[in-house]
Amino acid sequence: MTEHNVEKETHRNPFLESYNTLHDTVPFNKITLADYEEAIMEGIRRENEEIEKTINNPEEPTFDNTLAREDEVEGRKHYYDLLDRVTSVFFNMLSAETNDEMEELAQKMSPILTQHANDISLNPKLFARVKAVYEKHRELTVEENRLLEDSYDGFVRSGALLNDTDKERLRSLTEEASILSLQFSQNLLKENKAYTLHITNEADLSGLPETARETAAESARERNLEGWVFTLDAPSYGPFMTYSDRRELRRELYMAHSTLCIKDNEENNLEICRRLINLRRQTAQLLGYETYADYVMKHRMAESVNNVYKLLDNLIEAYKPAAIAESAKVKALAKEEMGEDFDFKPWDAAYYSHRLKVKEYDFDPEELRPYLEVNNVINGVFGLATKLYGITFRENKQIPVYHPDVKAYEVFDANDSYLAVLYVDFHPRKGKHDGAWMTEFQGQYIKHDGTNVRPHASLVMNLSKPTDGKPALLRLGEVETFLHEFGHSLHGMFANTRFESLSGTNVWWDFVELPSQFMENYAVEKEFLRTFAFHYKTGEPMPDELIDKVIASRNFNVAMSCLRQVSLGLLDMAYYTQRDEFTDDIIPFEKKAWAKAIIDEQLPETCMTTQFSHIMAGGYAAGYYSYKWAEVLDADAFSMFKKNGIFNRETAWSFRDNILSRGGTEHPMILYKRFRGQEPTIDALLERNGIKK
Repeated sequence: MTEHNVEKETHRNPFLESYNTLHDTVPFNKITLADYEEAIMEGIRRENEEIEKTINNPEEPTFDNTLAREDEVEGRKHYYDLLDRVTSVFFNMLSAETNDEMEELAQKMSPILTQHANDISLNPKLFARVKAVYEKHRELTVEENRLLEDSYDGFVRSGALLNDTDKERLRSLTEEASILSLQFSQNLLKENKAYTLHITNEADLSGLPETARETAAESARERNLEGWVFTLDAPSYGPFMTYSDRRELRRELYMAHSTLCIKDNEENNLEICRRLINLRRQTAQLLGYETYADYVMKHRMAESVNNVYKLLDNLIEAYKPAAIAESAKVKALAKEEMGEDFDFKPWDAAYYSHRLKVKEYDFDPEELRPYLEVNNVINGVFGLATKLYGITFRENKQIPVYHPDVKAYEVFDANDSYLAVLYVDFHPRKGKHDGAWMTEFQGQYIKHDGTNVRPHASLVMNLSKPTDGKPALLRLGEVETFLHEFGHSLHGMFANTRFESLSGTNVWWDFVELPSQFMENYAVEKEFLRTFAFHYKTGEPMPDELIDKVIASRNFNVAMSCLRQVSLGLLDMAYYTQRDEFTDDIIPFEKKAWAKAIIDEQLPETCMTTQFSHIMAGGYAAGYYSYKWAEVLDADAFSMFKKNGIFNRETAWSFRDNILSRGGTEHPMILYKRFRGQEPTIDALLERNGIKK
């Protein structure tokens, strides 16, 4: 027998047996590509088996035997939750550590999984039992009632009340949307990673700080190239656009970034976007809603499309005059330096904004980098959670990870009891999607026997990499990104609810960003910076003078930044408030859709939609406004900490108990008011941004 065959025969699919790891963490080192498909198909079979048991139960439908069943097969731990276990790993890897084979498998499995989900949501016998419980049940707890309402409504919103013909039509629409969403992401990843700006003449690095040069040199070495390589990943793209004196190269990089997936090639996303917009509209209309946005708003704090537009319009009214003034100052500086006939273009915006910031505040954000070494930042962010909540983090190298860059931590509560596992994956690499996100390999829930299954959260980011002889030195914006995603992870790690579908970040979409954006407030707080911002060479703390400049400049161009987010919210709503078939040319439609929030020139050959993953491939369709909605909430919430002390343990525990640990067990406004004592107002945000004195 060959060695290969022996290997094949002895390999056991790790998903099909107990992991036998610390805290039941995923044994990444044992998983092969073939294991995914085998486990997914077996997981589908087991879920179907469980459903058959439920619908064939001769007993009268009750909450406990229909919605809260827990009949693990004797001696077979995780028998019925196999599908969740394998898909959580597979789709997380598809974003963080993918390759061509994974992408092909995703294309194969995605429609199968969508079909399976449809089979469940459109199963008339299963719905009949849920409906029977919905209409007649024992006295339920608040959380049980929430699960019942969500379950019943989930079936209805998935087409359970439709006739057979419309059910089949719905099935077809959702399956096609699933395939196209995946294709959108794959196209974007391929085109993003395919582009490089390769520089061989050192003179073309003019203006770039040492950190950007070192990162680019490292990128070139990774590709076996001489010189320097810049990419469209944020840690490379951002500094180049901000600092490069070579305007023609800024233009090249900007246009490469702004024309992703609109070229005449296989990665073009224009038709995919148009089709996704129509598929979602048709789905909503089939279910009795005028538009997809109306369908979405049923489960949002905003409640209605009108309320979303009211928020966006109020923000435009409040911020636009300030944004116009900010933009004028940037352009005035450009003309001052280049002459009155200088034709200001979008690739000049970051460059001259930076120069203006230096001029007005005598402050270059690059000065902060030596004080923001990645390990110090980790200690600072983790230390903040310790100050607020008493929790501690201990790296454990015995926990398997999916890439050498990834660190795994055990998290312990204030009483030193085990709370969660946290994976942290900081830096860009091939096969890793751009951006930053928090996800889970295991959610929190409480078993019938009282066992509290604790979560395994994961933070995935694309922060500045270490370079030859120098550790990773972060930009302040990257520290904010870390704090943001860490806020999501706290929401997951503090979860303490009975049902996994209601735990952690499983909340309404315009509430999910509150815990994350709340944490960003700390990035410019002197008391927080003093805890970790030490020079990576000397150990000297960040000078007070520098911290004061950070605080003084925090609202620099804040109005333009706000309008940028509002413009994306307008674009999102324009697509998903369509009542009729969407046939428009995407690029000019985009320009018109967000026009009232745009104050600078729009180039006709650029496009955001085809790379707008949030609303095309992510879960933010008709929901991008939620970032601004949550910003109103986070400013209002943080005002409590500013009043009581930013490390005030009592206020923090109230935030934890009333919001972070409750998941989606109650209406988010009820949870928020329980913490804050009142509904939020826009005032705290306007005051924080200096718009309202």
